[in-house]
Amino acid sequence: MSKTIRWGVLGAAAIATQRTMPALNLAPSATLLALASRDAAKGQAAAQAAAVPRVYNSYAALLADADIDAVYIPLPNQLHFEWAVRAMEAGKHVLCEKPLCLTAAQVAELCLVRERTGRHIEEGFAFRNHPQWAEFDALMAANSIGPVRAAHVTLAKQFLDPADVRNNPAAGGGALYDLGSYAISACNLVFKRRPQRVVAALEFDPVFGIDRLSSALLDYGEAHAAFTVATQGGPSGWGTHQHLSVLGGNGWLRFDFPCAHARPTECHIHVGDASSVGAFATTQHSFEPVNQYVLQVERFSRLLLGEAVPSWPIEDALGTLQTIEALFASGRSGSWVALP
Repeated sequence: MSKTIRWGVLGAAAIATQRTMPALNLAPSATLLALASRDAAKGQAAAQAAAVPRVYNSYAALLADADIDAVYIPLPNQLHFEWAVRAMEAGKHVLCEKPLCLTAAQVAELCLVRERTGRHIEEGFAFRNHPQWAEFDALMAANSIGPVRAAHVTLAKQFLDPADVRNNPAAGGGALYDLGSYAISACNLVFKRRPQRVVAALEFDPVFGIDRLSSALLDYGEAHAAFTVATQGGPSGWGTHQHLSVLGGNGWLRFDFPCAHARPTECHIHVGDASSVGAFATTQHSFEPVNQYVLQVERFSRLLLGEAVPSWPIEDALGTLQTIEALFASGRSGSWVALP
């Protein structure tokens, strides 16, 4: 293997051309070697813009390139499973956009393929690479707010384009799959485990057929989380509205930009300890703008090069999909649903 990880990208989706491909060119441990697009003109244009030396007109052709060590998959959600399997079976490591799959059963199958092929695979949650989450872990280790009792998350954005895959139920569209996967992942980062049972209220768009407003209560045993995600609420600008607060046994903390940063942006963790009043923080931890996608690509590449860096197994994605499936079941039944 070379001194950098040589990457191929399957598809010229906006998340690839606007976020991850530029990150691949900026990360010191990565080399962006190839792009595959079934639209030849789109692929050539994207490759030229990102100075990608090799362009393929099929995903299979890129996977057959023996020089490629790892692939990034930004395809529509319903294609993630197939091409993650094919990539690992072709000997490639995989970084796949969220949600990793559309069902928990598919994630379980990916775990088996991972074990059989010996390839590494992760779900592409760039936000987990932001230093604010390492700081959160340090604050918890220092018992800054006491034991975690509850978490509350809100994510909202206006996705009104009928052509947007997030408005296509067959493609895994809707608030739970898109924004909800962030909310669940963030809650599981807070509690370091998945919930035991969930209950949900879901409201569906009468035209698109996707859940456009979803609220959930997650029972972690001796602690709870609640979240609301909306695809037709909040701002219509470039940034998703985001909020995460954590209630501790003798304090609290609040993230003002906890998840996906469409643009590198300064953010903060506000901490209220035993002496704080109302929502006024006692201390504030500030973070300069960072490119989460560069951090993600660099960490993943360094992991493959054998360095001791953090990693998140796809068993995390299994818990997320089990939670999403249970929330849809709860929305239909109106009852609590236990996770398997």
